[in-house]
Amino acid sequence: MSLVIYRRGKIWHYRGTVAHRRLRGSTFTADKETAERIAAQTEATEWKTGFYGPEAVLTFSQAVSLYLDAQKSDRFLLKLVSYWKDTLVRSITSGKVRQAAIDLYPDATAATRNRQVVVPMQAIINHAAGLELCQHLRVVRFRAEKRDREPATWEWVRKFMAHSNPHLGALCCFMFLTGARISEALSVLWEDVDLSEGKALIRQTKVGSERRAHLPAVLVAAIANIQSNREPSEKVFKYSTLHTAKPQWRKVFKRAGIKPLTYHACRHGFATAMLHKGVDPITVAKLGGWKSAQHVFATYGHAMTDETLADRIVGDA
Repeated sequence: MSLVIYRRGKIWHYRGTVAHRRLRGSTFTADKETAERIAAQTEATEWKTGFYGPEAVLTFSQAVSLYLDAQKSDRFLLKLVSYWKDTLVRSITSGKVRQAAIDLYPDATAATRNRQVVVPMQAIINHAAGLELCQHLRVVRFRAEKRDREPATWEWVRKFMAHSNPHLGALCCFMFLTGARISEALSVLWEDVDLSEGKALIRQTKVGSERRAHLPAVLVAAIANIQSNREPSEKVFKYSTLHTAKPQWRKVFKRAGIKPLTYHACRHGFATAMLHKGVDPITVAKLGGWKSAQHVFATYGHAMTDETLADRIVGDA
């Protein structure tokens, strides 16, 4: 039986059986002609799904909705939805995704195109594939030059702290000695910190879990210097976002006579310093909140420049 429409109050609804499926729903309109058109479109879609499977009707917009319903990140999605709109997912190929990256970011680097188009496109479509609504998509990434990010060192951090205000200095020290991301550091509340025990709770935004970090004595002192009758629910570091801290962060470089480095250089420095001190990658990953020890080793395992390291093998012999 095809779909038929009927009125419930002022609004037209539809019901019936299509492709062995019983359907019932609202057209959300009081206009009969519009309701008939909506019912006909719904019936056509159901027949198409029944004959050819859900892949025949799944649009990119619908795939994005499913992705967001699963509490996935909405980062970079606005431009993608505007570009693809109701394009059928089955018609989106690796080549078309690469062309979209060029169209959307004509002057961007390969890394930016990968990060803001290729990665989220694969994530959205492969999420729908996991629900058995379409085929998985594999996109050939743009070839990007791998640049070594310079890590902060303890000497750099000490100079930074000496020429910055106490809040910014404590923030810098916290990221370097705990491996916290800037977003994680700025989310720490006073109720998360126990200076007597030298511990702090860090909510790991990127991996969706928590860890308790050890606070060395120098960091305890830096945080104690900014405590001053704070409420438990207040932020330890006064900056609301990374953007509000950035102007002050940049001013320190000139005053301190140090190389400009990013917030992330502190987290980078934590991992690099740990590895150079002989701490194994598994432990570093655990202490700094990385999911993979392999990622820690591959990303932060910089070669040491000391040509006399072989002396360590024989010790005092």
